[in-house]
Amino acid sequence: MRILSRYITALYLRMICLCGGSFIAVYLIIDFLEKITRLARYNPELKHLALFFAAKIPEMINQVAPLAILMATMLTLGILAKNSEIIAMRSCGVGLVRISIPLLATALLISLAVLLNGELIVPRANARLEQIENILIKKKSADTFFRQSNIWHKEENSLLQARLFSPATRTLQGITFWQLAPDMRPVRRIDAGTGSLVGDGWLFKDVTIRDFSAGNVTATRAVAELPVQLQLKPADLKVLEMYADNMGFIALRRYCEKLQNGGYDATRYLTQMHSRLSLPFSALVMAFIGIPFALKSGRSSGIAVGIGLSILIGFSFFVINSALISFGQGGALPPLIAAWAANAIFAAMGVWLTLTVNR
Repeated sequence: MRILSRYITALYLRMICLCGGSFIAVYLIIDFLEKITRLARYNPELKHLALFFAAKIPEMINQVAPLAILMATMLTLGILAKNSEIIAMRSCGVGLVRISIPLLATALLISLAVLLNGELIVPRANARLEQIENILIKKKSADTFFRQSNIWHKEENSLLQARLFSPATRTLQGITFWQLAPDMRPVRRIDAGTGSLVGDGWLFKDVTIRDFSAGNVTATRAVAELPVQLQLKPADLKVLEMYADNMGFIALRRYCEKLQNGGYDATRYLTQMHSRLSLPFSALVMAFIGIPFALKSGRSSGIAVGIGLSILIGFSFFVINSALISFGQGGALPPLIAAWAANAIFAAMGVWLTLTVNR
C-alpha cells in the first residue's frame, strides 16, 4: 500500500507543479502586459522590472493554489481512470477512499504550506514590491509610510501623524501635526480629531493649537476648523490603507485589536483576518470536491473535460467567496461566517457528490 500511495502522490505532485506553474506563468504574462505600459513611463532598469515581478510570485502562489489543486486532482484521477489503473486498484480490493487518501493528505500539506507562505513570506514580499515600485522604479521619496495603525507624512517643514485613514470618507483621524523651524525645532503643534480633503489641502476639525518658543508652550487655543496646506494625496493614503491587505493573520489580529481599543470599526479587517485562515484551506476543499467529480466521470473524463470542469468550479468558488467576503467587510454578514461560508458550501457539495459516487 505504501508503494501505491507513493505512486499516486508522485503523479499528483507532478500535476500540481504543472498546473501551478502554468497558472503562475499566465498570471505573470497578463500582469506584465497590464503594468508594463504604466511602468515604462518611468524608464526603469530591466533588473528593477525583473525584481518587481519576481516579488509578486509568493502572492501568486497563494492565489492560484486552490485552482491548481482542483485541476491537478481531476487530471490525476482522469489519467488513472483513462489508463484503467483505478479499475486495476479496485480489482485488487483497494477502495475509492484508500485511493483518495494520498490526494487529500497532499492537499492538506499544501494548504498548510500556503498558510505559512501567506503569514511569513507574502507580507515581506509585498513590502519589497512596494519599495521596488515606488522607490526604484517611480523614484519617489520614502517620506510617506504606514506602520501598523499609524500614518506618517513628512514635508520640508512639517510632520504629520494620524492614527487612521478612511478611504470611503477620505478622512484622517487622530491627527498630530508639527510645524518645524529650519533647524527642526518645533514651533507649533496642532492636534485635531479629524481631517478632510478640501481642494488642494486638508481641513482639520476639533483643533487645539499650541505655539512653542525655546521649547516651551507660549500659547494655546482651540478652534473648530483649521485649513492646512499639505501635499499629501488621497492616492498615497489609499496605498497605505491597502497595506492591510498584505498583512498576515497575526498582524491583522493585532491591528484589529488596536482599532477596537481606539474605538474604531474593525469589521472590514476582521473579515480579512478570518480569510487569512479560510483561503489556504480552500485548496483542501478543492481537492475534496474534485475527487468525486473525477470519479463520477470515470474513463470518459479526458484532459479537456478535467480542465474545463476545474476552471468552471474554481471560477464559481472565487466569485461566491469574493461576494461573501464583500458582504462581511460591509457588515452584512459576521466576519467569521463571511470568511468560511464558501469553504463550507463547497465542502457540503463535495460530501453530497461523494455519497452519489457509484462505489
